[in-house]
Amino acid sequence: MADPHAAKHDYHLVNPSVWPLFCSAAACLMMVGAVVWMKGLFGLPEGTNWVFFSGLFLTVLGMGLWWTDVVKEANAGDHTPVVALGLRYGMVLFIASEIMFFAAFFWMFFEMSLFDQARTHIPEIGAWTETAAAWSTWPPKGIETIDPWHLPLLNTITLLLSGTTVTWAHQAIIEGDRKGAKWGLILTVALGVFFTCIQAYEYAEILHENLFFNEEAANSGLYGSIFFMATGFHGFHVLIGTIFLAVCLFRLMGGAFTPKQHFGFEAAAWYWHFVDVVWLFLFAFVYVAFG
Repeated sequence: MADPHAAKHDYHLVNPSVWPLFCSAAACLMMVGAVVWMKGLFGLPEGTNWVFFSGLFLTVLGMGLWWTDVVKEANAGDHTPVVALGLRYGMVLFIASEIMFFAAFFWMFFEMSLFDQARTHIPEIGAWTETAAAWSTWPPKGIETIDPWHLPLLNTITLLLSGTTVTWAHQAIIEGDRKGAKWGLILTVALGVFFTCIQAYEYAEILHENLFFNEEAANSGLYGSIFFMATGFHGFHVLIGTIFLAVCLFRLMGGAFTPKQHFGFEAAAWYWHFVDVVWLFLFAFVYVAFG
C-alpha cells in the first residue's frame, strides 16, 4: 500500500507549520523582556526578568518542536531535491545574517582601535572632550589585556581541530562509512565542549583579576564591553553549534543520514565552519593585533 504522506513529485510541498510564527512571537517577547530587565517598561520596574525568561523558554520550546517536525519530514521522504534546495538556501541566508551580526561587532572594535588618534583632534564640544581623550588610546590606558598565546591560542587550535573532525565525519557519511562518521562527530562535539570550558575558565580569570575594569583607567569599561560582546556571542554560537552536532550524532546513531540524503548534518557542518572562521578573525584582531 502506498504511503499517503510520501512525496509525489519534486515540487511536493511540506505541511504548513505554526512554529515559525510561534518562534517569531516568542523571540519578540524575549527581546522585550530583555529591555524590561535592563530598563523597565510597561509599568514593570527595572530588574524584572520573568518576561525575558518566559520568552527564552518559549523560543527554545518552539525551536525544538519545529526542528522535530523537520526531522520527521526528512524521515517520511518529504524532502525531495527541490525541497532540499530550499532548505539549503534558507541555511545560507541564515549564515549570511549571522555574518552581518558579527560584522557589527567588528565594526565597533575597528572604529575604536584603528581611529583612536583621530579622536584627539576633535574640537571641544562640552563633555565630549573628556570622552575623546579617554578614547584616544587603544586599549585604554591602565587596561591589562590577555596574553593571546595562552588560552586563546589553545582555543584556536581546538576549533581548527574540530573543523578537521567535522569534515572527516562529512566525508565518511558521503562514503557510507557510518563508524567513521560517528567517531568524527564524537570528537567534534568533545572539542566543542572543550572550547566552551576553556572560554569559561578564561572569563573566570578575567573577572577574578579584574583585568578590563580598572576604576583608575578612564573609560576602562569600553574595552571589556567590546571584548565580552564579541567573544561572548561567539561562545554562545559555539554552544549552539555543539548542540546542533550532538543532535546529528544521536540521529546518526539512530540510523539517520545516507550518502545521498544528509542535509541535516551538512547544515550543522556549515554552521560549525562559520563559527571556526569567525573565531580566527577574533583571535587575529581582538587578541593579537589590537589586544
